[in-house]
Amino acid sequence: MANERLRAAISAKGETIQSVAGHVEVDPKSVERWITLDRTPHRRHRWETASFLGVDEVYLWPAVAKQAETASASELVTYYPHRGAVPTSLWDSLIEGAASQVEILVYAGLFLFDGHPDLPDQLADKARAGALVRILLGDPDAPMIHQRGEEEGIGDDLAARARITRRYLDPVADVPGIEIKQHDTILYNSIYRFDDDVLVNPHVLGAPAGQNPVLHFRYLPGARTFRHYMRSFDYAWERGRPA
Repeated sequence: MANERLRAAISAKGETIQSVAGHVEVDPKSVERWITLDRTPHRRHRWETASFLGVDEVYLWPAVAKQAETASASELVTYYPHRGAVPTSLWDSLIEGAASQVEILVYAGLFLFDGHPDLPDQLADKARAGALVRILLGDPDAPMIHQRGEEEGIGDDLAARARITRRYLDPVADVPGIEIKQHDTILYNSIYRFDDDVLVNPHVLGAPAGQNPVLHFRYLPGARTFRHYMRSFDYAWERGRPA
């Protein structure tokens, strides 16, 4: 049976077998077999094809769903009932160990900078060594920030915290490799990504972020949870504005 989903995805994207093969770096005959014989490509080729076509690999190759579900469940390292339960040693090790990417999506995240006064300098050192550092802070003048402050019961304090965090980052804002943006999105989760580890702090209506749970995920090939949250980060990043 032919893989009509793959055939349709290629057509809907305006691509061809040849263009897909060129992007994935395989022979066009391999892509033809993926379609006509419903062959399942190697993992890397599945990811690159799905990304190129803008669809989920499980949609294109449903047979890998069970494998993806198992891997995704294994991505969860641990659960903390509230942010204060995350050990300081874990924050320290994640910050110190990050070598390629640090990505933070918050409204303020002031606790992290208050608890790690050398963090801006650490981020600058990592950027100079080749790491990509992207930080998204809430725009303190945005209506969403004021609404969240009211919902959390802290009023304008949330906007003030966002301003303080921005001040902490001012000295390193011009370091190549560090990018800082402001956003006014509705923030459902705060995200703290350090290379292949991400801490996700879900926001519960009516409670400050520090009182809400934290989930620690570690990237595993073939799994979706880590990538799912990082797609959310990218969504907010694309809509952010230079701070």
